[in-house]
Amino acid sequence: MQLTSEQKQFILTHERQDVRETALRFVRDDMPLLLAQIAGRQMAEKKIPSWYAETDIVYPPHLSLEQSSSELTACYKASLVLGKNETFADLTGGMGVDFSFLSPHFREAEYVEQNEDLCRIAEHNFAELGLTNATIHCAGAGTFLRETAPLDFIYLDPSRRDNIGRKVFRIEDCNPDLSEIKPLLLEKSNKVMVKYSPMLDISLAVKSLGCVSAVHVVSVDNECKELLFLLSEAAVEEPLFIAVNLKKRGEKELFSFTMVQEQKAVVPFAENPGHYLYEPNTSILKAGAFKSVAQAYHFQKLHINSHLYTSDELVADFPGRVFEVETFFVPNKKNIKIFLQDTKKANITVRNFPMTVAGIRRKTGLTDGGDIYLFATTFSDERKVWVKCRRVN
Repeated sequence: MQLTSEQKQFILTHERQDVRETALRFVRDDMPLLLAQIAGRQMAEKKIPSWYAETDIVYPPHLSLEQSSSELTACYKASLVLGKNETFADLTGGMGVDFSFLSPHFREAEYVEQNEDLCRIAEHNFAELGLTNATIHCAGAGTFLRETAPLDFIYLDPSRRDNIGRKVFRIEDCNPDLSEIKPLLLEKSNKVMVKYSPMLDISLAVKSLGCVSAVHVVSVDNECKELLFLLSEAAVEEPLFIAVNLKKRGEKELFSFTMVQEQKAVVPFAENPGHYLYEPNTSILKAGAFKSVAQAYHFQKLHINSHLYTSDELVADFPGRVFEVETFFVPNKKNIKIFLQDTKKANITVRNFPMTVAGIRRKTGLTDGGDIYLFATTFSDERKVWVKCRRVN
């Protein structure tokens, strides 16, 4: 699939403009294609900057781009397959972002996709990206698996939409359904990576898949983006859980544990918060490391269900947000009135508390923002309290 020089110039000229306004200003037969490319470049600039830098890249319809991995998460996946590798297949090629970052680590890379239009676009884009080891297969995952020789590594990102476009979250509702092709997957490779939605129940997925060696819970700037399940035919009694928070500035927060460690962890509870308050990042909370993270950093926990932690000594490299505690109080009328005398703005977080953020704002008139952080939570003795803090990192 090739754009003309005139089409490329039109796209570059109007890529900073509102797509809807551009659609109203011009009448041309190829406007649907041009608008899709403008919208694609606008999204790719932040999501896949290395693709955006290549002006000859062709973008698929919006849904494929929306469902694709970001460059940050694709690079993270690639970091997990470093080493001596020969052959690799992406069984759900789609837009090809994950494929483009994984394939350079292999001598041969097979892109598998049953949508013919996506195959044509991928063939063009891979050439522009210099992926000379890529082979395009317009086929379903099962068909390709039955015909291929054994592979060193297989990756797939099952579609999380049903036949009428609704989102699905259960493994058996995704396409392809791993419960059907898992034996064939593990027959063809002993290293399989599967990406699923962060909405998936991790513990249920581990039980359903039955051959999980590791689970990576991946966030970007504290927003959980995807779950990666590494499958292996060799039995693994206790999968390793890796909670990772990738930051757009380049830093990376990592915390790993097993469920046995989590179950056996003994965590003391604080009567009151110490000098510092800690809120784990989203990946740690999604992975369920509620006790093991406290044990690893020698914290006390505020309440079994609050998932907030405290210490008197600063742990600056904690994988999450760190706050210095200024005060805490039971939010009765008198205490709230005193609090509001010098506080008009606050960043509010609710953890195990019987009011929502919106409810607290309505009650107090506090607007969002500023340097004050307010945690509405419950202490171990069941006191409902507000903790006033300032951010350390």
